[in-house]
Amino acid sequence: MYRNAELILPPRLLREIQKYIEGQEIYIPKRSQTRLGWGAVNGTRAYLAERNRSIYLSHQNGADVTQLMRDFHLGYDSVRKILQRERRANQY
Repeated sequence: MYRNAELILPPRLLREIQKYIEGQEIYIPKRSQTRLGWGAVNGTRAYLAERNRSIYLSHQNGADVTQLMRDFHLGYDSVRKILQRERRANQY
């Protein structure tokens, strides 16, 4: 979201920033402790976790890799990696 720096920054800080960049837009990232992980905001991470769980459960119920590839529109290597990850996660 665009905000006018004159309205939010102290004059001294604004002058200092103007030494480096003037009249252009810049992006100021969030502090690292406030950043959310990839896919946390839009739900992608949760969607993929649920999809991967479904792949694992389908495999446990007898679906082979070829069937899972068709059902979930994934390649062989992707299905195998998901199954390995889920198997490790469910060992305990």
